[in-house]
Amino acid sequence: MRVDLLTREYPPHVYGGAGVHVAELAAVLQRSVDVRVHCFDGPRDEPGVTGYDVPGALGDANPALATFGVDLAIVDGVGRHGHGDGPATDLVHSHTWYANLAGHLASLLHGVPHVVSAHSLEPLRPWKAEQLGGGYALSSWAEKTAFESAAAVIAVSAGMRADILRCYPGIDPEKVRVVHNGIDLAGWRRPETDDEWAAARDVARVIGIDPDRPAVVFVGRITRQKGLPYLLRAAEQLPPEVQLVLCAGAPDTPEILAEVTGLVEQLRARRDGVVWIDRMLPRDELVAVLATGTVFACPSVYEPLGIVNLEAMAVGLPVVGTATGGIPEVVDAGTTGWLVPIEQVQDGTGTPVDPDRFVADLGAALAEAVSDAERARAWGVAARRRVEDHFSWDAIADRTLEVYRSVLR
Repeated sequence: MRVDLLTREYPPHVYGGAGVHVAELAAVLQRSVDVRVHCFDGPRDEPGVTGYDVPGALGDANPALATFGVDLAIVDGVGRHGHGDGPATDLVHSHTWYANLAGHLASLLHGVPHVVSAHSLEPLRPWKAEQLGGGYALSSWAEKTAFESAAAVIAVSAGMRADILRCYPGIDPEKVRVVHNGIDLAGWRRPETDDEWAAARDVARVIGIDPDRPAVVFVGRITRQKGLPYLLRAAEQLPPEVQLVLCAGAPDTPEILAEVTGLVEQLRARRDGVVWIDRMLPRDELVAVLATGTVFACPSVYEPLGIVNLEAMAVGLPVVGTATGGIPEVVDAGTTGWLVPIEQVQDGTGTPVDPDRFVADLGAALAEAVSDAERARAWGVAARRRVEDHFSWDAIADRTLEVYRSVLR
């Protein structure tokens, strides 16, 4: 079997959870099938990986239109280097709206099934109109067209499956399968030896973190769905000895960056220990940041699953997360973390009905989480055990292969 994975993100250009997912999935699937990867951001040297640039004529176009230009190049690339006398590939599998149109058109042109993985949904991210303008209508059209025409749709959580069927009621529910995101257990783990701990503490100090103080850690892009402004307001309730460590960059718009910057400045005026890392950390440094933390915060108002939660749990941190989307399928409340209740406006934005109440509840949960170091450590051990039991990549790859076989049958 040959499978062509179509994605915007692929190493070394990975910006979020979907990119992590594709990289890990490709590595595991290669043990069983012939995998070819087609991605954005220019040529790659890795065998079996083809990267594409935006066509020159579209360099200054609306970002959605430029994306479609890359998609057309991918469709052509899928058809090259065929195997045997049959189609160039047996199946195409696209990830995120950026590559959905490529998958849909490749399916039509080459006569092969198209599988879509849903990492997020455009109807539930209306704030993207701030970025794309009319391009948001294009991204929404591409996603809807691909989802409704796909041979199968993979949802990364049961919550995501429900969202898909609500947003796209024309899809046959039998086509929508749940396959969770996975985690590289070897790459994300807590330091074990004295030397590993010493190295992690040194990394934390260089970054500006005091490894001897408790810390709440956040990792995520600066985008509406990640809820960072709510966390910055909730942090007012943290005890004075607790640090707030923000690994936050890649802002969606200048406006949300200005909002976050202002809130960080206000918080720093009232307390010390607010550390803002605005670059994407390599894995070893991020593991050190997580390992020297006390609890992980996921204040998202939209989160289909949340790979960042799996990464934190694999390094042994309990999670304080919003009870929305797929987060309750990852965080076992009372065993591996805390779930913060939220009532949300049903307009697709995920905005809390009562933002002040959500901020207060989030702050109270964070304050409770850092109040008992022994409990935090014990729940962190349980968190690692949970990802080992339920989110290994071997299990995820097996479930994904079964989806492939079912559509090929």
